[in-house]
Amino acid sequence: MATTKHSGPIKLPRRPDPKLWVSKAPFGLGRVKPHHIRDTLKVVWDNRDNLPYAYRILTRGVCDGCALGVSGLYDQTLDGPHLCTTRLNVLRLNTMPAIKTSILHSDIDELRKLDSTQLRKLGRLPYPLIRGKGERSFRRLSWDEALDRIAAKARAIDPKQLAFYLTARGITNESYYMAAKAARLIGTNNIDNASRICHSPSKTALKRSIGVGASTCSYKDWIGTDVLVFWGSVAANNQPVSTKYMYAAKRKGTKIIVINPYREPAMEGYWIPSIPESALFGTKLADDFYQVNIGGDIAFMHGVMKHWLEMEETRQGSAIDHSFVRAHVNGYEELKAHVQKQRWELLEQSSGLAKERMKEFAELLAASKSGVFVWSMGLTQHRFGTDNISQVANLALLRGFLGRGHCGLMPIRGHSGVQGSGEMGADPFSLPGGEFKGADVSRIEQAWGFRLPEWQGDIVGVSLENALLPDRHERKLKLFYTSGGNFVETMPDPDFVKRCLEAVELRVHQDIILNSSTLLDAREEVIVLPAMTRYEQPGGGTSTSTERMVYFSPAIDGPRVEEARAEWEIYADLAARVKPELREAVTFQDAAAVRREIARTAPSYDGIQLLQNQGDVFQWGGAWLCEGGECPTADGKGNLLAIELPELRKPEGHFYATTKRGKQFNSMIYGEKDAFNAAGRYDVLMNGRDAAELRLDEGDAVVVYNRTGAFHGRVKCEDMARGNIEVYWPEGNSLFAKGVYEPEAGIPEYNATVVVERADTYHALKDTRYVEKRIDELETEPPA
Repeated sequence: MATTKHSGPIKLPRRPDPKLWVSKAPFGLGRVKPHHIRDTLKVVWDNRDNLPYAYRILTRGVCDGCALGVSGLYDQTLDGPHLCTTRLNVLRLNTMPAIKTSILHSDIDELRKLDSTQLRKLGRLPYPLIRGKGERSFRRLSWDEALDRIAAKARAIDPKQLAFYLTARGITNESYYMAAKAARLIGTNNIDNASRICHSPSKTALKRSIGVGASTCSYKDWIGTDVLVFWGSVAANNQPVSTKYMYAAKRKGTKIIVINPYREPAMEGYWIPSIPESALFGTKLADDFYQVNIGGDIAFMHGVMKHWLEMEETRQGSAIDHSFVRAHVNGYEELKAHVQKQRWELLEQSSGLAKERMKEFAELLAASKSGVFVWSMGLTQHRFGTDNISQVANLALLRGFLGRGHCGLMPIRGHSGVQGSGEMGADPFSLPGGEFKGADVSRIEQAWGFRLPEWQGDIVGVSLENALLPDRHERKLKLFYTSGGNFVETMPDPDFVKRCLEAVELRVHQDIILNSSTLLDAREEVIVLPAMTRYEQPGGGTSTSTERMVYFSPAIDGPRVEEARAEWEIYADLAARVKPELREAVTFQDAAAVRREIARTAPSYDGIQLLQNQGDVFQWGGAWLCEGGECPTADGKGNLLAIELPELRKPEGHFYATTKRGKQFNSMIYGEKDAFNAAGRYDVLMNGRDAAELRLDEGDAVVVYNRTGAFHGRVKCEDMARGNIEVYWPEGNSLFAKGVYEPEAGIPEYNATVVVERADTYHALKDTRYVEKRIDELETEPPA
């Protein structure tokens, strides 16, 4: 496979372009929009006790917010400084002093009165803590006591009863790698990471479609591509620095298309603070929105391909790149036959879009010589998420949008470094540099010097459910070790998740702060371990961005929390205590030694061992994966797949519901009002005509409910595809059923069919079985 190197940052044009302005009113006066100056001043105030340290983190460290890979204030895409409110909001996690002792050791019920935002603001975890069953408060213990207790428990149970989980909270590749190695040394393959609930379908789909589970292109490819398509992704909100790349793309003539049920204000226009022209007058981003139904993307893409095939009947080559398909793609005839069988009426019903709109988009792509497809959780967090992504890959392969400049498939990440989690082996199906099967297992066993568990590990959702298995069951979860994460606020059916967590005998929370899940009881005890941030890790650390850039982030001089330890060191220490006879396998002199071993065990990461100074970076795989159309599959070709339409049940008068992010970073909430539409956290976003048909007005109290649960909120009329609603995540998670996982990748389902009812009607008729009848309709109505 060819490996053209990334050519480095490019310059923005200097002259303004008034055609792209959102408004001539300076700074968007009178509009609902982010207030970057005000928010920045608030961050300065919040960090006033540690401003020099905060400044050094921003100017020397690699961003621990989104996964764009900003090193200091600079990146590999555009010249000039980059800084966004997401990174600024996360900054305080790194500069806070330790929690006051009087608060940390107060009655557990007093701490439980605080929500996770309030708990986060208390400060950093200073030293190891323990709280046994029936104890009213945490008490301090030493690191030796803590790790010995955990190790004793690990030795006393079946390894299948132990599970590890790592969130993406600024965790470095070194920590992911050591956790993966420690788990297998201890004897468990139950290890998972935050990608499971965001982009696991992306990896799975891309591997089966093109042979590699990562972004095939770079952010530079956005700039000057003919068409840049965002599928179920609100990058302007979740990865704000990306708006600068969109601005550069617009200046090069790129068309930006958004495919989403909601006409997202953040993607329509944005005031980019680091570009004077945009900061003053805003920048129009999206050229068009295609407002598909929730779950209607596969039907929409079938419509696109169906029209392409109709175009081909008139003039061959008018829509499909036949030379690319012949040389580099399998399965064309099978896909063609499958698509031709699709009925326009069903495609319109499922997608929610008219045939004319699907044809319009098809012709836009057909006329484009290049294209980049970007997607996020709007496509992945479905029970058919893997099929969604393979359908996107189908479009790219048919047009030859792969393996060359300004083309590619990009699952845009939301966390800095999470791309490296599976590549380091912190995944039940992965090992460093390969899969948990066959030759890769033998290769890693030889490199590590010990046998790996032969059984298949569970995804984290199943591990949690296993806590409720009978006591004698070999997979009953008895020891759960989580680095960061708060499943009560991230998984569907929070009440059920709470029962699972409380059923675990020993629960370990390795973290930098408290959250609501840390305060839950356990059957025996809860142990809390204080972790270092990436900026405190001695010897520095590395993280992998969305575009496969591996960045080195040095240790930053500044205050240190009393007893916090580097996460990779904690995992190594624990493994050595569980199996002292294998201590040498997890003994490393420093972080640089870990990187040297990563380079040996994960071949694509050869080069990580050379990263040692601020700004050091390399991109594994080169600028484009599948360069020249050559895919890392058995025959070197990509695979077109015939994707079936998902079954979508929505009886008359019901709605599809999905989740939305507001002013937050993952489940960490930084504001009660959405900066782009002024919605509150408990607002229900719906189409105004739908609201009128239900005789609902803006601000009316409603109950959204189904068989799983109920959500109490208020109507917020927005430009939403009819028959669809959005609720904020994680507040709306009670509507989504537990135990519903995508079969290929294991991501939970974050979509549901619901009833929207005026609150007074709901409560007045609840005792007459009216609610139960409406819920039963969800099960008994025939599928659409």
